[in-house]
Amino acid sequence: MKGQPTDEVIDLIRDIPIYQESLAKGHFPVLDKAEIARGFPGNWMTPRLAAALENGEAEFVLSTGTNHARMRIIRPPLFLLRSYYELWRGHPDIGGTWESGCPRVSLTTVLATEHVARVNAARRGVERERVSSLADRRLDERTCYLNLRLDPARWDRQDVLRMLREIDQVRSAHPQGQYHLDCSGYHLAHLVRKAEAWGLGNALPDPASIIHAYEYTPVNVRRFLHQRFACPVIDLFGSTELGYLYYSDREGRYWPHLDGMSVELQPVAPGSAIHQLVVTSVRNPYMPLVRYGSGDCVRTLDGTPDPAGIVQFCGRLKELLSTPNGPVAQGDLDRRIAAVSPRIFLHQLRLHGEAEATLLYTTFTGEPLGKSETDSLRQSTAELIGRNCRVEHRARIPIGPSGKYAWLTSHRT
Repeated sequence: MKGQPTDEVIDLIRDIPIYQESLAKGHFPVLDKAEIARGFPGNWMTPRLAAALENGEAEFVLSTGTNHARMRIIRPPLFLLRSYYELWRGHPDIGGTWESGCPRVSLTTVLATEHVARVNAARRGVERERVSSLADRRLDERTCYLNLRLDPARWDRQDVLRMLREIDQVRSAHPQGQYHLDCSGYHLAHLVRKAEAWGLGNALPDPASIIHAYEYTPVNVRRFLHQRFACPVIDLFGSTELGYLYYSDREGRYWPHLDGMSVELQPVAPGSAIHQLVVTSVRNPYMPLVRYGSGDCVRTLDGTPDPAGIVQFCGRLKELLSTPNGPVAQGDLDRRIAAVSPRIFLHQLRLHGEAEATLLYTTFTGEPLGKSETDSLRQSTAELIGRNCRVEHRARIPIGPSGKYAWLTSHRT
């Protein structure tokens, strides 16, 4: 299904209004989120879809909005969760936790927790209630969500004690006391640091497996998690509208999970080794996406547009930084930072006009880098971004309204 869609795909989309112009021209341009939303849902409506909505085989949902503006989509009930479980069941390193009936605890953005609460309220036919009890935060019989605060750096001792109790409550229902920890790498690192600082490290039981799947996880954060947990630590890549497309093994190598999908890689600029993902997917039968630009960027082993050679999901297209040497992605800066010091936890690059920048950072210990490491970090960052760069240690870097950290911001000088 590379490039223009196959005859099989064309047969599946022949009656969908949004594709009529492309079908007539015999050419399918890259489809973006704005085009999907224009005229929604009429631009997707067919008699088959209308019937599916009527009988409950399809439903309207909103993406959580943690990477972009919340987008309305149509899909089968529990589409993303089923995609997740299918991948988990077949994963070579963690399939055993699925077969054992291992429950899943999710530690990620508060927006994701609130999304689960909305789903639960809709199932009961009531207005969304205040999220409090664990039952409010249970997505299905295997899955519950923990986080109730926007900024994990603001978790207090009571927050941490509650989450540790809830983890223990969930895992105690498993015959071997096992649980699977699904997380944002940042959130789990915050929990570990706070639990250890308050002498509660022993109250955080080791999970049978860890998956971070909600956002880009920095090299140092992955290293931190690997050092503290003996279980497999796996990365998944996907989205609300597509389901999951790739997974890593415990050694960090990526493998495709593309049933009903194909992937193209397009350079983000002429000559750039950063590529954006363009996905054709019929996995969701009610909203098949043809040459959909997901907005995600990757790097490959040799810089060529070979989907089989993906070695890093390096950030978002809309967050690329233009430099004299070409576009720079979040993952490019992250690798430079990790090469200087494994102690750096969070970082944020603030631009001041066209020639100046400041790199803010925190550390896992709370202590700033020494002069030598600071100088190396300043030099490496300045070389990468083509700007003069200051480096400043901070006790805290504010989180964004989505519950995720922005790696790149602009400030007036």
